[in-house]
Amino acid sequence: MTYASNEELFPVWREPRSIWERRGFNPRQQRYLTLVMVAITLLLLSGWIYATIHAIETGGVPSIARRISQQPSLLSRNSPAPATFLLEAAINAFTDWEERFRGESGQVRIVVQEPGDTLPLPDSVPSGVEIVYAPVEAVDSMGAIAGSSRAARSAPPSSAGIWAILARARDALRPVSDLNLVTLVPASELNEGRIGSYRIGSWPQESGAYVPPRGFVRVTPENMNTRVSKHVRLADLLTKGQEDVWPKYVVVSPRALDKVELTIQELEGRGHPVDNIFVISGFRTPWYNETGGDTSGRGALSRHMYGDAIDFAVDNDRDGRMDDLNGDSRVTVADARVIAAAAEEVEKRYPEMIGGIGIYAPTGAHAGFVHLDTRGYRARW
Repeated sequence: MTYASNEELFPVWREPRSIWERRGFNPRQQRYLTLVMVAITLLLLSGWIYATIHAIETGGVPSIARRISQQPSLLSRNSPAPATFLLEAAINAFTDWEERFRGESGQVRIVVQEPGDTLPLPDSVPSGVEIVYAPVEAVDSMGAIAGSSRAARSAPPSSAGIWAILARARDALRPVSDLNLVTLVPASELNEGRIGSYRIGSWPQESGAYVPPRGFVRVTPENMNTRVSKHVRLADLLTKGQEDVWPKYVVVSPRALDKVELTIQELEGRGHPVDNIFVISGFRTPWYNETGGDTSGRGALSRHMYGDAIDFAVDNDRDGRMDDLNGDSRVTVADARVIAAAAEEVEKRYPEMIGGIGIYAPTGAHAGFVHLDTRGYRARW
């Protein structure tokens, strides 16, 4: 009987003699690899056999096979792009478009459309994508619409409201931006100083920066928490009083929101982080400006009546009062001056933001605040 030598049973691995000899596994490693591959193959075969038997017993068809049989074009080179890719392309098309509405701060979140205006959309929206609008209160962060998707309309809305702008590809919907379209209630709906039951009053007939507003934002309990900028909600701008009357109406200026956000950015650049602001006063109806609360110090032509003035304090701890910004462990008028100094720098950098800057010392009701507006000329107090 002839026995194989050790060299024959377990060949000795050696370095290849030329580039034509490939490096690989030694015989022992090769046997282990073969065993692993056989095990994997048996596992996959078992799974396939189980799936096939289960499909036969239940009368079903594996989901992948079903999709291919129903839509053979999915495997075609010329098949349409999946909805997900179309929606991503639509969102990218809106990236540059939305910058014109976000202001210098990049933090404004509304596009205000006055009566008779139209909203120009990007020219590069991909084929197969439709831009639609839905009430902002009906849309969640993923673009799902409460109730029926028929609430989304393809034509730019002419009726008053706050609308999310969405892209629709086949049955998929997704917001293209956190910008919302605001369509105003025409001022012509004012009847004896009211719209419906909500009392507004009337504006003096002036010109220039004191032209009465052309329209109003309709505010409801459902949309009042809409962000109009990064730090300001629609509810922050509501006139005090008439708590039980809905809907309410406000006038809002994107430029004033932009000035507030620029001032916050300047504060943060100076070492004062701002997580939250407390808005003391936003829009004031002419009726409230004349009769509501303490009217001392209010001008007959207050910029609050024109929607381009905001009184606010930095309130990171959310206690409804100004924070200690100058680090002296007290809350005084000096903290309001810190905000005013930041606003002064904003007006230097952005002359189009020029307007009023007012400093208010702490009182029994408020621990100091700053007034900002964009009236178009310099005013200080």
